[in-house]
Amino acid sequence: MKILLVNPVCLDARLTDGDALAVPMGLFYIGALLKENGFGVEVLNLAPVEKPMDTLCAAVSKYQPAVVGFSVLHANRHAAMDGVAAVKALNPDIVTVFGGPAATFSWDLFFKQCPGLDFIVRGEGERIFLQLVRSLKEKKATFKRGSVLNGGDRQWSAILPSHRSPNEKEPCSGHEGCRSNLSEPLISDLDSLPHPAAYFDFQHLSLSRGCPGKCRFCGSPDFWGKGKVRFHSAKWFVDEIVLLTKKGRTHFFISDDTFTMSKKRVLAVCHEIQKRELNITWQAISRVDFVDDEILKTMRLAGCIQISFGVESGSEKIRKVLGKPFKNEKIIHAFQRTAAHGILPRAYFIYGSPGETKKSIEQSVRLIQKMKPLSMVSYILVIFPGTALYDASVKKGMISPEAWEKKVEDIPWFEVDPDLDFDQVKAFGHQLRKGFYGKAHRFAQKIELVDDPDLYPCHADFLSRLAMTFSHGEYARHPEVIQQEKTANLLYQRALEYAPDARAYLGLAMTHQKQRDFQSAISLLKTALDHFSTDRQLNICMAITLMNLGDFKSALQYLEPFSSHGDVTHYIEACRQRLN
Repeated sequence: MKILLVNPVCLDARLTDGDALAVPMGLFYIGALLKENGFGVEVLNLAPVEKPMDTLCAAVSKYQPAVVGFSVLHANRHAAMDGVAAVKALNPDIVTVFGGPAATFSWDLFFKQCPGLDFIVRGEGERIFLQLVRSLKEKKATFKRGSVLNGGDRQWSAILPSHRSPNEKEPCSGHEGCRSNLSEPLISDLDSLPHPAAYFDFQHLSLSRGCPGKCRFCGSPDFWGKGKVRFHSAKWFVDEIVLLTKKGRTHFFISDDTFTMSKKRVLAVCHEIQKRELNITWQAISRVDFVDDEILKTMRLAGCIQISFGVESGSEKIRKVLGKPFKNEKIIHAFQRTAAHGILPRAYFIYGSPGETKKSIEQSVRLIQKMKPLSMVSYILVIFPGTALYDASVKKGMISPEAWEKKVEDIPWFEVDPDLDFDQVKAFGHQLRKGFYGKAHRFAQKIELVDDPDLYPCHADFLSRLAMTFSHGEYARHPEVIQQEKTANLLYQRALEYAPDARAYLGLAMTHQKQRDFQSAISLLKTALDHFSTDRQLNICMAITLMNLGDFKSALQYLEPFSSHGDVTHYIEACRQRLN
């Protein structure tokens, strides 16, 4: 029996949000458990595809699955429903299943809007989905089509699970007459699950399920259970990383809501990475009250290069409304210490929140100046089913659940708040981003690093990475960032004061090339190649410098060891043509 697991595309195009293009980890966990139990599984990611419905239909026609499961967010729900219709048009006997946050909290909406949908899995999906496909394979009547299946044995008090009426054409109302379906308890031992990396290739990882926070705009507390946090062991987690490194992965996104909530476990993970001498980099998400110098140093030595913190607002009043009751001093300290240990601190800000005014945005801008984040992401506040803000809005009559029947990706808070409007909130966002990007060069130029010899190589790596952002990355292209070249050169030079660093040498050499100071570039590159003789980029840079001076014979000596690489071939051909 074959199962196709699908990640649909969001309604609105994603230009910069890489996470929205990645397959949710839950699909890989489900797929691994199914494979371990003898089922054939394929995972299809439609998020980055130009023609998602055509791709889905082609995959179904080729793979001939008995079951197609969709991981559904509110942002991709319309593509998921379109996908069900497309699958049923190809073969009405294919069983269709929805799971994920949107399916968990808006199950009744989907049965109403998507007549081809057969089952919904709510909450934690691995074991209940396995039960479902086993039942289908054995042709047992354990589950009736139109059923809601509860993963995690949650007490969903707001609504009852439902099934379609006997003729299976009309869904029941979701109130009287609906009966509960089989549930599956939460998986207490996450290590009992098979390793997804044994079967699939990906970069997103998770050490835990659940979050200790109470953010009112987030659905995680209700999805996993308020106050319930479960962990993988450090060994299981690093075993997963090792499996992925064998597939060629060297950088990872750790997507826990709060990766550092268990200090003992995080330190154990980092020590395990170091013990196994894994040459990897990774980034994580945390809270400002869950980091200290010991955690930061240990994470950095284990390859962590970025931590994202949810700051949300510079107004303590608004943060309290959003469920983030941190003091400004705690936020500033966390950002300063993170940067001091050579980890890039990234700030998440939300604007257009309840009580947002020009004054509160000014408070956010002032906080940014004190935090000195080295990266920032800002979003308009939107509300979804499953969040405390949404539930409160429904109770107050500010929003109707039927609003989700419209073809929109989300509902911004300003649309239900009489004190806010689009133009006002748009201006808030512009002011917030200007407050960061206009000062990004100063934040980078004034980084104060801890004087710890253990971290010197990490400091060099950190500074050169940041420098590359100003010389060739996001900040080099951003219209509001100034002094890009000056900042990049300063950071490259500072990097080399801590330790030899290939990226720093390369960045400075390219600056010399740009200024047509080829002799300085050659001198610098000779020093660099004394340390990193096999570095391809440094060898290419040296060859290009020599080519600019007309020394094609010498240039070939630096290029030929890398002749199998596609980015070197045309340089070799150019040298040989000039020599002939």
